[in-house]
Amino acid sequence: MKVLCTICARGGSKGLKNKNIKKLLGSPLICHTIKQAQDAKIFHNIVVSTDSNKIQKIAKKFRVSSWYLRSKKLSNDYCSKLSVINDTLIKSEKKYGIRYDYICDLDVTSPLRKINDIIISYKKVKKKNIQNLVSVCFSKKNPFFNMIIKKKKGYEIVNSYKKYLRRQDAPLCYDVNASIYFWKRSALINNKMLIGPQTNIHIMPQNRSIDIDTKDDFEYVEYLLKKNGKTRL
Repeated sequence: MKVLCTICARGGSKGLKNKNIKKLLGSPLICHTIKQAQDAKIFHNIVVSTDSNKIQKIAKKFRVSSWYLRSKKLSNDYCSKLSVINDTLIKSEKKYGIRYDYICDLDVTSPLRKINDIIISYKKVKKKNIQNLVSVCFSKKNPFFNMIIKKKKGYEIVNSYKKYLRRQDAPLCYDVNASIYFWKRSALINNKMLIGPQTNIHIMPQNRSIDIDTKDDFEYVEYLLKKNGKTRL
């Protein structure tokens, strides 16, 4: 089974400036995801999609592919990540002359995933012929119980078609933790959806589900890594 790994990293960022190359334990943030992809040893190719010369140089230094710079159209704040992944797939198949069976996207801002999270997800999609898989963690909030939405005459539970008096009775909900995504090629090309009717999940604990968007997030991730005895990449 041929699997393409995409790692998407813009040069600019709104929440935390230059976060994709900000040094985490002495190495640029993106390097943590690159190394995880390499150490998983399941990918036919690993490709970094970026609009930044700096990020491209880092990718090449770590011996992963990055031979083009992303267009301005695919680098603005309004472009969906799925469009970028599709673009990377098309360019990679043309460059390598390969038709991939699956595409896996690893988010740069989720460096707390373990290599085994990637491998377990891969084995699951391979064994069950899954169309689409996303990594998740158990949600602290539940739209059936303690999340409210503004209405014209006040506020009400987001999903209020049935009332639940106890959280334990409400349907189980998950947070998509933006760490690991798998698609069968046809599902990505034809459906262009992060989550669809046949999506499966890989559950990760909340302490490995931190998505870095702010300085506080970054510092918390660094704290957790050091707490677990990691001092460098």
